[in-house]
Amino acid sequence: MDRRTFLGTVAGGLLAAPLAEGTQEANRIVRIGYLAFDLAAANPLTREGFFDGLRDVGYVEGRNLLVEYRDAEGKTERFPALAAELVARKPDVIVTGGGTLAALAAKQATTTLPIVFTAVGDPVAEGLVASLARPGGNITGLSVVSPELISKSLELLKQSLPGVSRVGLLFKPDAVPDRVAKDRLKAAHVTARTLGVRLQVVEARGPEDFDRAFSEMTRARAGAVTVQATPVFDSARQRLVDLAAKNRLPAVYSYRPYVDAGGLMSYGPDLVDLFRRAATYVDKILKGAKPADLPVEQPTKFELVINLKTAKALGLTIPPSLLARAHQVIE
Repeated sequence: MDRRTFLGTVAGGLLAAPLAEGTQEANRIVRIGYLAFDLAAANPLTREGFFDGLRDVGYVEGRNLLVEYRDAEGKTERFPALAAELVARKPDVIVTGGGTLAALAAKQATTTLPIVFTAVGDPVAEGLVASLARPGGNITGLSVVSPELISKSLELLKQSLPGVSRVGLLFKPDAVPDRVAKDRLKAAHVTARTLGVRLQVVEARGPEDFDRAFSEMTRARAGAVTVQATPVFDSARQRLVDLAAKNRLPAVYSYRPYVDAGGLMSYGPDLVDLFRRAATYVDKILKGAKPADLPVEQPTKFELVINLKTAKALGLTIPPSLLARAHQVIE
């Protein structure tokens, strides 16, 4: 038995007896297919947020909910085959937790089964939905609005380091379609020019490129770095944080787990909240709503988290005005 089959069996569980009394609908076992990038390396709080949201609307694993997992184990090229496996199982809903590439793989695997994505960048530009208001097709979910986050991260670095003149941008070029990548980089360059800094885009397709990427930034005398979030980077967040510390590069990330791991700063959507909200989409679909009619939601909760211990280790003094805006300061 391979690992993903084991996870699907154990995490989904052998169901206990259904609800003892009630209507046929109340006794129904809901089946969800969950397409993940890397269950072992993912932040467990996000998936917990999703299942907390399901419990809030009455779905409990082992009682009236069966979840069958397919785990790419960090290999995005496995998404199409795993998505096809889930489609063959004919779940009530497929949920994708592996970013844009997982959502695209699920969409390409079926035009009929409903799909809910938990966190993608720009679903319109990335070819997932027709529009945010009316997605069309069989897929909907939640967006993390990546282009604005790159610009905001550059602004935060400039506020933290007023004298910085060169900032590295660690970027995974194949995380999204080429046109989307070009648009995001163009927006980042515009923001950098407005802030009076030079932007050094450094590509990394995976952890095997990290050492080379940080060497490029230090050789070019970058004064700081911003990391463009992708599931591949997120699953290797500790290594990225360690390399930033080793090279003495102040870094800003998109999500809080990086800061919990020792990163300097993060600004981005509350992923736990996003995953919890994804459960409401599942509930609506199970009650008869069509994904085509469920608008894609954008983040409503953003959080700025600063690690003062890391700032001290880097010899930085974070401006009081920035600390006052932080949702949490780690001391």
